[in-house]
Amino acid sequence: MIVVPLGVRAVLVEMTSTAAVLGLYGALRSDSLPGHPELVPAARSLMALFGSTAARVTGQCELERRLASLPELSAPSGGAEDVETVTVDVVYDGDDLVFVGERTGLGVAGVISAHTGRDWTVAFSGFAPGFGYLTGGDPRLSVPRRAVPRTQVPAGAVGLAGEFSGIYPRASPGGWQLIGRSSVSLWDSRRVPPALLRPGVRVRFRQVTELVAAAVPQSVDPGRSVAAGLRVLRSGVFTTVQDAGRPGYAELGVTGSGAADREAVAEAQLLVGNPDGTAALELTLGGLRVQAIGRQRVAVTGAPVTLQVVRSDGASETAVGGTVVELADGDTVIVGHPPTGLRSYLAVAGGIDVPLELGSRSTDVLSGLGPAPVRRGDVLPVGAFAPSRSAGGGRRRVGAEPLVHSGPLSVDPGPHLGYLEPDALQRFCSQEWVVSTESNRVGLRVSGSPIGRRVDDEMPTAPLVAGAVQVPPSGQPVVFLRDHPVTGGYPVLAVLTEAAVDRAAQARPGDRLTFAVREQR
Repeated sequence: MIVVPLGVRAVLVEMTSTAAVLGLYGALRSDSLPGHPELVPAARSLMALFGSTAARVTGQCELERRLASLPELSAPSGGAEDVETVTVDVVYDGDDLVFVGERTGLGVAGVISAHTGRDWTVAFSGFAPGFGYLTGGDPRLSVPRRAVPRTQVPAGAVGLAGEFSGIYPRASPGGWQLIGRSSVSLWDSRRVPPALLRPGVRVRFRQVTELVAAAVPQSVDPGRSVAAGLRVLRSGVFTTVQDAGRPGYAELGVTGSGAADREAVAEAQLLVGNPDGTAALELTLGGLRVQAIGRQRVAVTGAPVTLQVVRSDGASETAVGGTVVELADGDTVIVGHPPTGLRSYLAVAGGIDVPLELGSRSTDVLSGLGPAPVRRGDVLPVGAFAPSRSAGGGRRRVGAEPLVHSGPLSVDPGPHLGYLEPDALQRFCSQEWVVSTESNRVGLRVSGSPIGRRVDDEMPTAPLVAGAVQVPPSGQPVVFLRDHPVTGGYPVLAVLTEAAVDRAAQARPGDRLTFAVREQR
């Protein structure tokens, strides 16, 4: 077992088998490390994600001490009375069933018999909330992923990939070989716990000829009649509700999410007197127009914008980002487009008071959790204002300095350099990278001279953190932001520091980025 850093707040324990990962996961679940980190198991590694750098240092020392005295680890092997077992009904009629039968030599009937003939165990979660990677099945069912992934796999599809089986919790792209379908409810945020399939749970597949329709969770309608709020007259390019995110659910496949530029949103909350973590609006390239319902206090930070305030009597005035604006009932704020940077944050005293999902109001574009992106006609409730501090004090970083003038983004070496060419990190830090138009809250795609690999074999799926720089087969890196997947199957070359993740969130298509390894202290 090897312990390596994964950014400033996480450590990765690299192991030789999925069974050993499950064994360590069980041991640490029953006797948590100092700081009570989130534990994220994967195919051959386990991540401990701490709340701070200091907690990571203390927790890593204790983890290494325990690993030195642990006996050989293996997956829990208790009987049915010791392990939670979930039975999943499947109609075996998947598009790839015949191919899998031919590839394995089992035929269709043999594939079904093998898939239902043994219990599987949820090794880890990832890809989407509720998606469990199931291991321990018949080894004859090991088949490669599709060479070209499907652009859309229906919810409930049952598939195979390598040693794993899995069930898609919602419609999404995917490259697994599909052998059947199920109607089981894999994810419900109102359920405790929300994921049906969690690491360590046993899964038993049962062949049926007909499925019982699953109950569909009812969405919560916040209503349009509010005493205090903001009425959206124009939503801009892309506007979402964001707060500090929803930590604590990574083992179920849910990333932390939250505001892409945390320093900027914290400054906006400080200006209006809200506590850190209060929900605000995240604006991509500005363009938002909102009308006050009742008296409101707002401030905009992040990418620099000009605000036009149109009073209810028709009078108009201009304000700049980083200042507090007082609004009377019926006043309108029009947010301009930033000349530099990408994301601005509009905070309102009392906070955006849309319903919580798993303790957060953040929109997670990868998982689909949280409120839908803001649209014209929406009415956003605002909470009662109970100031935790005086408004307008303690300035930090208002506005976004053009990245080209701000120096390189700081990184730490990643855990998978052995998969990449010997000078990969040096080459990554010695050139400019251009931000692609195929970038979003999940991550930045950047282009430049490609990074090569020394190991062509497929890498076992491993945990990820915000700021991880992953190198896919194309050699063009992906810099993951707040809505990153919980696990991934490509080598992580480097990990951005927390401050660098905030800065990267302000990069717009066409911007040129450079990176530098942080000096260790």
